Amino acid sequence: MNPKIEKSKIIHIKSLQKQGITKYELYRFIEQNQYEKVDHGIYVLPNIWIDERVILSIKYPQAVFSHDEALYFHGLIDREPNRHTITIYTGYGVSKLNQSGVKVFTVSKELLEVGREYIKTDTEIQIPIYNLERTICDLIRSRKKIEIQDFKTALKTYIQRNDKDLNRLMEYAKLFHVDQLVRGYLEVML
Repeated sequence: MNPKIEKSKIIHIKSLQKQGITKYELYRFIEQNQYEKVDHGIYVLPNIWIDERVILSIKYPQAVFSHDEALYFHGLIDREPNRHTITIYTGYGVSKLNQSGVKVFTVSKELLEVGREYIKTDTEIQIPIYNLERTICDLIRSRKKIEIQDFKTALKTYIQRNDKDLNRLMEYAKLFHVDQLVRGYLEVML
């Protein structure tokens, strides 16, 4: 058995092959340890529930959870979105994502990393998500695609938070060309 293979909750065939492990070794390990297939090339230990977000982040490692998903995770809205929402770089083929019901937003490659952070899911696995300030910028940039009640609630909640960083918010707002809009909303709400 290859010492590079270790027993973990999830096995991603493609990632381990890049480390030089053969398919034969991987599938033998999967069979011996009774891993269960959850998606193409992704296996989990039996009796382990894995969040769909984890599977999405493995399949699409460049994608970042954003918009409704980030609003919910940061406590800016109180209801979990009924569709996963991600941001990926412009030009990435998103047809499979759209077909699977994922809501997809795109930005230039240079802006994709702005505000990326990682949070742990209920299964203690980290997934990429945008921070508070990037989430507010996305909210304002996509205001016509967000329910008005969620929009208002998210802005009010953000303004009331002690951990908000208005300087970082304005820095991001300039990058996304929404600084005038952000300034206008802040003036009304502060």
